[in-house]
Order: sequence, then C-alpha cells, then structure tokens
Amino acid sequence: MNKTNAMRILDAAGVRYAFREYDEEITDGESVASAVGVEVDRVFKTLVTIGSDLEHYVFVVPVNFSLDLKKAAASVGVKRVEMIKQKELLPLTGYVHGGCSPFGMKKKFVTVVNDTATLFDSICVSGGKRGLQIELSPDDIVRLTEGKYADLLQ
Repeated sequence: MNKTNAMRILDAAGVRYAFREYDEEITDGESVASAVGVEVDRVFKTLVTIGSDLEHYVFVVPVNFSLDLKKAAASVGVKRVEMIKQKELLPLTGYVHGGCSPFGMKKKFVTVVNDTATLFDSICVSGGKRGLQIELSPDDIVRLTEGKYADLLQ
C-alpha cells in the first residue's frame, strides 16, 4: 500500500500506529467501525468548521455522536462555528469527504479532540483517504496537531 501524507507525518514523528484498510464505499461511521473490527466508541471522525472569526477549526469526535457547535465554539474561544461546505474541504485541507485526517492538512488548524478519547489507549481516525483508518494513541493526535481535549458532544 502507498503511504498517505498522514502516515508519512506519523512516521517522521516516530509515532507508533496501525493501519486498517476497508472498502472505501463504506461511508457511515458505525459501518466503518464494524469493517475494521474496532468498537464504535473508538472510531473518530475529523470535522472541519469555520468560526465567527473566519478562522478554520478541526474537531475530532466519535463517529456515533454529533458535534455540539456551541461547545465546539466555546472550546476555541469564538462566538460560533459552523461546518464548512463539503465542496470547500478538498481545496482547504487536501482531503476528500470521508478521508479527512487530522494530520497532513495543507495548513495547520487549531484542533480539538473530544475528551472521551482519553478513555482509550488507542483510537482510530482517517488515514487520509477513503478506506483507511489509522489506530494510534489519542495523546499522539493531540501532541502532533498541537491540539487539546474538550467536551464537544451533543
């Protein structure tokens, strides 16, 4: 398999991870969890938003929950955030919908990981393309993205 940008960043940082491939046609989070054989609570999605200050923010939350936009805004100190339009994702991040990783975006954005990630030794996030999950320590995600943990769920 060809390494993705996200994998190259993890390799360069010396981060231990495992990758799991699955059918890229599977798009809903619970089916992804099943396909890679990981409990659904440990599979996280990467969501990109725009704040009332016109800055972009990245939130990493469990696939079986929704992002609370008010909590998300409070976690980054802005009045409000909203999801970016799907067509804006690729030009902004370099990633397609369903394959957005918290690592290796075109630019470094403020990143917040939901605090339930701390309940697990490892969680899964997108590996940078559809059909690829990377399993690693949530602390490594926070460290490499220079992010933080917060309660982000509805």
